[in-house]
Amino acid sequence: MIDPRRVLVVPQWKGSGSAQARLVAGGADVLAGLFPGAARTVADIDAGPGDFAQGVRHLNVLAAARDAVVDIVREWGADGVVTVGGDCAIELGPIAQAVARHGDKLTVVWFDAHPDLNSPQTSPSGAFHGMVLRTLLGDGPAALVPPPEQRLHPGKLVLAGVRSWDPPEREFIADNAIRWVPVRQLQDPAALLAAVTATGADSVYLHVDVDVLDPVHVSGLLYPEPGGAHPQRLRAVLDALTERFTLAGLGITEYSPPPGTARPDPGLRALFAD
Repeated sequence: MIDPRRVLVVPQWKGSGSAQARLVAGGADVLAGLFPGAARTVADIDAGPGDFAQGVRHLNVLAAARDAVVDIVREWGADGVVTVGGDCAIELGPIAQAVARHGDKLTVVWFDAHPDLNSPQTSPSGAFHGMVLRTLLGDGPAALVPPPEQRLHPGKLVLAGVRSWDPPEREFIADNAIRWVPVRQLQDPAALLAAVTATGADSVYLHVDVDVLDPVHVSGLLYPEPGGAHPQRLRAVLDALTERFTLAGLGITEYSPPPGTARPDPGLRALFAD
């Protein structure tokens, strides 16, 4: 699918609401092992205490991490950046920068068991990883909302494999006519290719939260949801997308293996490794 020269490792965990959130920091380094030929750049992430502000836990730490990631992505200045995390909040900078480069020719495909479309007002936990996508659309805590020229439009978003949501998220999806391709339609690439083509895109940013996979096929999930995708079927979908559209970026998030894990889970290797 992609053989990057460089991988950005973002060991951020403070966007997560899980009691095991620290594990995704180590998971970022393990995920980088999916691309053994790539040079690694590790973002400097503050692991210290954060504040609660604007309805978000650890807001100041998350804002500083976003800025650190943006600086690196701007310096690299090219498409095809692979970013591994860490929680889903690592995607703020890479996706905003991809929107700035490609404008309305970019579509974000959000492979995730959850839509991450809560706002500070609707979030039951204050954990920002459940608000990331809504913030990229311009509705989130002021400290993290991208400037207008870097915001995603609902018509340039496709949800893929989402199967667990809060009622306000479902309402937001309906009100904004956001495209959604359920797991059963990921058995074959055709449905997702049609959904992305309908957005008018010529480039895609692919966000892959590993919980889009069925927990039968992959371990190390903070929030496992039954009924997920099969790694080999999802690999075929990712390959089809990158064959038809320019890859503006790839983010892989929320992997939480036990401490001391050296290699990614076999399900993840089947999904990404060549």
